Amino acid sequence: MMETMTRSETLIQLEEQFGAHNYHPIPVVLEKGEGVFVWDVDGKKYFDFLSAYSAVNQGHCHPRLIKVLTEQAKKITLTSRAFYNSTLGEYEKFITQYFGYDKVLPMNTGVEGGETAIKLARRWAYDVKGIKENEAKIIFAEGNFWGRTLAAISASTDPSSFKGFGPYMPGYITVPYNNLVELEKAMQDKNVAAFMVEPIQGEAGVLVPDDGYLKNVRVLCDKYNVLFIADEVQTGLCRTGKMLACDHENVKPDILILAKALSGGILPVSAVLANNEIMLTIKPGEHGSTYGGNPLACVVAMEALKILKEEKLAENAEELGKVLRDELNKIKAECDVITAVRGKGLLNAIVIKEKNGKTAWDVCLQLAENGLLAKPTHGDIIRFAPPLVINKEQLMECVAIIRKVILNF
Repeated sequence: MMETMTRSETLIQLEEQFGAHNYHPIPVVLEKGEGVFVWDVDGKKYFDFLSAYSAVNQGHCHPRLIKVLTEQAKKITLTSRAFYNSTLGEYEKFITQYFGYDKVLPMNTGVEGGETAIKLARRWAYDVKGIKENEAKIIFAEGNFWGRTLAAISASTDPSSFKGFGPYMPGYITVPYNNLVELEKAMQDKNVAAFMVEPIQGEAGVLVPDDGYLKNVRVLCDKYNVLFIADEVQTGLCRTGKMLACDHENVKPDILILAKALSGGILPVSAVLANNEIMLTIKPGEHGSTYGGNPLACVVAMEALKILKEEKLAENAEELGKVLRDELNKIKAECDVITAVRGKGLLNAIVIKEKNGKTAWDVCLQLAENGLLAKPTHGDIIRFAPPLVINKEQLMECVAIIRKVILNF
C-alpha cells in the first residue's frame, strides 16, 4: 500500500521534478514569515538564522514595507527608464544624501551591482585615468563571492563556482584576502583600475580581516590612483553593527555596492553609488536595466533605509552580536565540535569539526529539527545571521537550541 506524502514532501518533489537542480536546500518548506520567525507548511515555527543571506535585516514582512509596497502597487509598478517616473528622483536624492555620494545608479540584484561597478571602473580607467582601451584590470580578493554571472565567476577562486563554465572574463587579478603586501604589488601595474572587495567575506565563511585592513586599502588606492569598490551587498545596511562594514574603520569607498536588505527582502533592489567623476563617465544608452529604478523598488528602498535608522538596527546588531559570540565561545569551550567562532555584529559563523562522518550539514538538520534554520557553507562552516530586529530574550532562546544540538553532536 502506497504511503500518502505530506504536503512538504509533495512540494519538495515538485521542485525536484520541475526545477533546475542548482540548489541543495535544507528540507523545510516555508510559507509564512514575520519578524525573526518563519513557519513551514505544516505550521511548525522556526527562528530564521540566515535572513535570506542578510536580505531581511528588517525582519520578515515588516509592516511598514508591506504598507508602502501595496500602496505603490495600486498606482504604478513599472515604467522602464524610457520615461521619468514620480518616485525615482525622490529616491535618488534620498539615498545619495543618506550615504554621501553625488549619484546613484539603480539596478535590481547584487550581482548586477557588481557588474555595474566594474563597468564604471573600466570606463573611468579609460576616460579619466588614461589607461589604454581594453587594457584595464580589476583586482579581487581570493575567496570572493559576488554572484553567479560569467563576470562574477571569472573573479572566483572557488572551483564549485567557476569550473566547467569557461572561457572566463579577461582583465581580472586575484590577490590573497587581508594581505596588503600582495595587494600593493598588484597595484603597481599601471593598468589596474580598481580593487573590489567585501569588507568581511560572507560566503567564504565570515572571514573578518585584521583591524586597519580597510583603512590601508584606502591608502593604497589613493597612492596608486586605483578605485576602491566596496561590495557591501551582504555586509552593509547594519548587518555588522554599523550602517556599512566600512564604517568600522571610517573608510569611504569610491564605489559602493548595496542590495539585499535595501528592500528588506520584499523585491530585488540594488544600488551603485559614486561621485560625479566616476558616475558621469557612462552616457545614455551605455548601461541600464528594464526594472532598475522602478517605482515599486524606489518606495520600498526608501522605507527600508528609514527603518534601519529609526529602529536602531545597527546598534542592536552591535550589542547582540557580542552576546552571541560570547555564548558561542562558551559552547566551544564545552566541547570539541566547534573549532572557531568569528564574526562582527550579527554576521557570525562557527566552524564545525566532522565527527563520526557527521558534518555541518547534519548540525543544520538538527538545528531545524529543534526550531532554528541555518545553512552550511564550504562544508564545515555555519553562518548565524538572524534578522536585526531580534531581541536578547529571543537570541538566548536560540543560543539554548544551538548549545543543545552541538553538545548532542
